[in-house]
Amino acid sequence: MGRTLQNTMINLGLQNACDEAVYQLGLDMEELEEIEEDAGLGNGGLGRLAACFLDSMATLGLAAYGYGIRYEYGIFNQKIRDGWQVEEADDWLRHGNPWEKARPEYMLPVHFYGRVEHSATGAKWIDTQVVLALPYDTPVPGYMNNTVNTMRLWSARAPNDFNLRDFNVGDYIQAVLDRNLAENISRVLYPNDNFFEGKELRLKQEYFVVAATLQDIIRRFKASKFGSTDTVRTVFDSFPDQVAIQLNDTHPAMAIPELMRIFVDIEKLPWDKAWDLTKRTFAYTNHTVLPEALERWPVDLVEKLLPRHLQIIYEINQRHLDHIASLFPNDVDRLRRMSLIEEGSTKRINMAHLCIVGSHAVNGVAKIHSEIVKTQVFEDFAELEPEKFQNKTNGITPRRWLLLCNPGLAELIAEKIGEDYVRDLSQLTKLHEFVDDDLFIREVAKVKQENKVKFALYLEKEYKVKINPSSMFDVHVKRIHEYKRQLMNCLHIITMYNRIRRDPAKLFVPRTVIIGGKAAPGYHMAKMIIKLINAVAQVVNNDPMVGSKLKVIFLENYRVSLAEKVIPATDLSEQISTAGTEASGTGNMKFMLNGALTIGTMDGANVEMAEEAGEENLFIFGMRVEDVTELDRKGYNAQLYYDRLPELKQAVDQIKSGFFSPKEPNLFNDVINMLFHHDRFKVFADYEAYVKCQEKVSELYLNSKAWTKMVIRNIAAAGKFSSDRTIKEYARDIWHVQPSDLKIPAPNEPRDTAQDKTPNGTAA
Repeated sequence: MGRTLQNTMINLGLQNACDEAVYQLGLDMEELEEIEEDAGLGNGGLGRLAACFLDSMATLGLAAYGYGIRYEYGIFNQKIRDGWQVEEADDWLRHGNPWEKARPEYMLPVHFYGRVEHSATGAKWIDTQVVLALPYDTPVPGYMNNTVNTMRLWSARAPNDFNLRDFNVGDYIQAVLDRNLAENISRVLYPNDNFFEGKELRLKQEYFVVAATLQDIIRRFKASKFGSTDTVRTVFDSFPDQVAIQLNDTHPAMAIPELMRIFVDIEKLPWDKAWDLTKRTFAYTNHTVLPEALERWPVDLVEKLLPRHLQIIYEINQRHLDHIASLFPNDVDRLRRMSLIEEGSTKRINMAHLCIVGSHAVNGVAKIHSEIVKTQVFEDFAELEPEKFQNKTNGITPRRWLLLCNPGLAELIAEKIGEDYVRDLSQLTKLHEFVDDDLFIREVAKVKQENKVKFALYLEKEYKVKINPSSMFDVHVKRIHEYKRQLMNCLHIITMYNRIRRDPAKLFVPRTVIIGGKAAPGYHMAKMIIKLINAVAQVVNNDPMVGSKLKVIFLENYRVSLAEKVIPATDLSEQISTAGTEASGTGNMKFMLNGALTIGTMDGANVEMAEEAGEENLFIFGMRVEDVTELDRKGYNAQLYYDRLPELKQAVDQIKSGFFSPKEPNLFNDVINMLFHHDRFKVFADYEAYVKCQEKVSELYLNSKAWTKMVIRNIAAAGKFSSDRTIKEYARDIWHVQPSDLKIPAPNEPRDTAQDKTPNGTAA
């Protein structure tokens, strides 16, 4: 979620008033804002997307709730020591959190372990261990519409009789200390992005948020007029018409068997009725195609922790496979491929398959990704129910990612096209009229330059390096992962360095290359990549032959509040994943909206950015998905590229020989070995096209006016990438609710005079 103060002021239309009031108290608002901690309760783009979606849902007047876990420790703070990443606990609640309100009156029990008893009345889950879920509510204000939604985060609490109810031998002290075991559930966020770690505590977290949330939803449903008992219908007949639940990846997949358990075991609905309601309630968003990221929980673990849920999953699977067998008799391989249970040395539950079978809609997050989901990853399921599969291209909130972080540009745009674009970003197309307006071109360039100077001052303060603010700010910020190919950027840096040293007199377009992002603590290769970047920076930044032509900075502890500083100052946005690996990306959209140009592959939302702006207004290079597939078919041989490209060979040899690590010449052996022998993401195959494309970037940067005109064309084409548009599509195609642009009356306005402004009693 990042910080809340400035976003709240903007959405409430109070920023100027607050700035002024605080100034009159002799304080500086910006200084105050810097004191607030980021709420970092998720990993990378998946967590940030949820935050943008909450902002858009409130702005669109949807009655929507965001549910999650109130981690005591969020994503770790990253320190760089001697070029290595070191993790520190993110004690973000140390000074309290003024935005949250504990709601003990809505505390709910969550059950674990135990056993299942079958009787004539049905299944009973008994002898369980109970953990209490205590909700904390954070307000989510819409933009200037007097709507405030709720984000409800659950914290784990031990019941007061924890470990004391069993005829305990009397170790009262130990029993109280053991309360920590229950409360550890909400202690810390697992810091993996695009990687599955099948730990028991993680499964507990996933079930904890699901069980508490479903009880909360059902309580609210029963309390509403729609849940009131009707003699003709079951109480729950209208449930899917009143409740839509969107599964943000497979992490909350246990919601499917849990809702079935509630309907069948507790509410005593027949299976078929329960299953119909469940399917119509859930929809699933897939966020990755990397096999190592797909959740596959061991059956033994689920059986121990959630025995009833395992039985329900088996029953769902049996009926699912019976259905497929009836459509495709004797096709045992299809049954194996489509089963929710994977046989093998350890039997596992494929959570993505569970989500697909248990949902009425499945979507990817960019056109190309949704195609890959349909034709490759889940092709058997798409063949069975093609109408179930959709695309919903991701977006970003223009409130945080333009108004808040780049007020200079936001104001400049408002002067030209009015202020309405903030709620309807498609209006940015009106900027096309000004692409040849010399004054506007100069003003756009001036705002960028001011943002760069401000960020350069920040870098000099934090990193004690002198930055040339007229150099091109070339920025690559995102989680560190092999598929995102920070290594390819690193090879380009070394290549630029070698070119400067080879011919110091030759014209070189000065660059400040900024790379930032966190590596999962257990991801060895990602940590080596960080060390390599820092080792290269050490050499480049201290070579007098290079001077101010090239600087390399690794941005420590990349997070939302730091993104808000670096993105408005960026000239060139690096979006260079191997085609077919980045589901969407959202940083790409933030840079586009903030006046950076993109160098990127035809991957994720880059494809649609090029479609919107015209491919000639992005720097697109490298293999397309088809080329990658073809190269896999032929077999990728890294050695071929190394032998054919002298500059690549030189860069690789320098890393290998210890040029960047003279005290430990073998330090980067693992990286080199990976690049030659098991590089799934084919860095060498795109190196040549990347370097050539970078030369085009430098050439255009020399012509400031032509560069800025291209920037304006990009901003004018960024409208599609508002999360408001994304959420309207979810609302229309999946949730079947109507967004409302009506401003509800302010609390101080009499209700009757504003009556005609409110929509007719629709509930969702």
